[in-house]
Amino acid sequence: MRVRTIGFVILAALAIWFIAANTGSITIRLWIPTVTLPLWIVLTLTLLVGIVLGLLIARRRAQR
Repeated sequence: MRVRTIGFVILAALAIWFIAANTGSITIRLWIPTVTLPLWIVLTLTLLVGIVLGLLIARRRAQR
């Protein structure tokens, strides 16, 4: 296995552990509306947005 793959697996495991450990509810203010959600949902959405943005940036750099 490559070092990059091992690093990705370790980071993914840490992210999943962190999300699973934070299960309380939080209130998020989205400009006007206020939403109460479980923290694990917010963390999961943030992780997914980060992954998508990272992939888009990597693809853009690869096209150069």
